[in-house]
Amino acid sequence: MYSKRTDWKLTPNRFSQAQAELRASGTEVLDLSISNPTRAGFQLDRDAILRSLAHPDTLDYDPQPKGLLNAREAVARYYKDAHGIYDVDPESLILTTSTSEGYSYVFRLLCNPDDEILVPKPSYPLFEFLADLQDVKLTSYPLIYDDGWQIDFPSLYQAVDHRTRAVVVVHPNNPTGSYASPAETEALNKFCAEYNLALIVDEVFLDYALDGASRDSFVANQAVLTFTLSGISKISGLPQMKIAWLAANGPQDATREALARLEVIADTYLSMNAPLQLATSVLLDQRKNLQPLLLDRIRHNLQELDHQIARQKTCERLRVDGGWYAIVRVPALQSDEDLAIDLLRKVAVLVHPGHFYDFPKDGYLVLSLITPTDEFREGVKRVLSVLND
Repeated sequence: MYSKRTDWKLTPNRFSQAQAELRASGTEVLDLSISNPTRAGFQLDRDAILRSLAHPDTLDYDPQPKGLLNAREAVARYYKDAHGIYDVDPESLILTTSTSEGYSYVFRLLCNPDDEILVPKPSYPLFEFLADLQDVKLTSYPLIYDDGWQIDFPSLYQAVDHRTRAVVVVHPNNPTGSYASPAETEALNKFCAEYNLALIVDEVFLDYALDGASRDSFVANQAVLTFTLSGISKISGLPQMKIAWLAANGPQDATREALARLEVIADTYLSMNAPLQLATSVLLDQRKNLQPLLLDRIRHNLQELDHQIARQKTCERLRVDGGWYAIVRVPALQSDEDLAIDLLRKVAVLVHPGHFYDFPKDGYLVLSLITPTDEFREGVKRVLSVLND
C-alpha cells in the first residue's frame, strides 16, 4: 500500500529506547544535545514578537508565490546590515516555511528520479529523509580533519558522475563548525562549472562565527548557479516562527530560468502564511539582541569544555570555527551509540553519538554549546568521569 520512498525503519533505536526508559524512571537527564533555543533559557522580546503577529493586513489574502515583497525586502536588508551585501535583489528570494522546504524545492527543480546530489560527510542527518521524499539519491564526499576541517576535493571528483546534479555545502557545517574557505569556494566553483552542476548552500549558522568576524555568504556567489538557504530558526533563535528562504544567484540566464521554475513550484503550494510574512522584519531584528547572548554562551561553554579536557589525556576537542556544536574525539573502545547509552545510564547525560552525523568511524561525541552553562559544566564533568574511569 505504501511507497518505497517512505519505507523507513520506524521502530525506536536502542539510543531512543534508553532515553525513554531513563525519563520514565523519573531520572533527571542533563541534555547536552539541546538544539532548541526557545528551551535554552534565553529571554526574547516577548511584547515585540507578539505585537508583530497582530498586523491588520493579516486579514487580507494576497497570494504571492515568492512571498510578500516587504518580507523579501526585510531579508535583503538582513544581508546588507549583517554581511555588507548590498545587491541582494528581493526578486531573487523565495520565502519558504523552512530550509527543509527550500531543499525540497531545489531538489525538485534540479533532479529527475534517481539523479544524485553530492553531500558532505559528516553533516546533518536530515538530508537522507529529504532525498528519499524527492526520489533523489545522495552520494557523500568527505570532510577531512587536519587541525581543522577541509573538503576532500580528490574524493569530490571521484564521486561525480553523469547523474550528479548539484553539490550541497553547509557553511558552516553542522556539526563540524567549519566554514568553506575562499580557496575552497573558488575550487567548488571550478568543479561545478566543469561538470555543469549547481551549488546548494545551507547557511543557517552563518552568523555564529566564534571569532566574531563576518564570513562571506554564498548569496553573493556569481560564478555558478547557486541556491543559498537560511532562515530565522537560527538567525533569530525562533524555530517556531516558520520563516526561511532560498536565494538564487549566479549567471544571469541560468538564474532567471531557475527563478521562473521555482516560482511555479512555490505557487503550487503557497505554504507561507500572512501573519509571519508581515512580521518578518521584526522577527529578523530579534537577532540583534539574541545573537550576542548565544555567542557569549557558546564561547563560555567552549572555554569550560577546554578547561576540563585540559586536565585529562583521554579526549580531545576538535577545532570549531562557527555554529552551535563541539566535537569531542574519544577512545573508540566501543561504538559511539554504546558509549552514548552508557553515559545515559551511568551518569544521566544525553549527548549525540558521532554516527548520527555520519562520521566515518567511531570515536566521536557531539555536544551542544547552547546548553545552559551550569548544566553544561556538570554534564561535561560527568562525561569525562566515565571516559577517564
